[in-house]
Amino acid sequence: MKFDTLQQGITFYENYARISVFDTRLSSTKKRKLDGKILLKYRVCSKEGFRETPRLHVECKKKRPIIRMGCKAKLTLTIINDQDNYEIFSFHEGHTYSLIAPNSPHHTKQSRNLTLAHKKYIMDNSRANIGATKSYRLMKEHVGGY
Repeated sequence: MKFDTLQQGITFYENYARISVFDTRLSSTKKRKLDGKILLKYRVCSKEGFRETPRLHVECKKKRPIIRMGCKAKLTLTIINDQDNYEIFSFHEGHTYSLIAPNSPHHTKQSRNLTLAHKKYIMDNSRANIGATKSYRLMKEHVGGY
């Protein structure tokens, strides 16, 4: 497939991931040294690769779960003949883990967004000296769940 811009290619893969019910993230980019034009852009599954050795930060005491599982799913976009058009250079759709059930796409990170009305509700509560966590819990009760 060919795309007019790099952003269109990235949006295409994000939409594909949303339909297939998995999360994506940006990976590395290869640029030309002369003018800095992007030659290759990688978009990978959020569980691609493995976590590096655990970071020991004095200020960070929160333990985070390991989510990287060595998944090989990725999309590589490359530039076409020095134009601003991009095409899919390589595509690997195989995952090394079981995907989220199709009936529960709300568990993906991409779909966990607050609407403008929900953000306004939290801001209004903050003016009434109600914290964001309590506001979110109140909102959860109003709409019937997370």
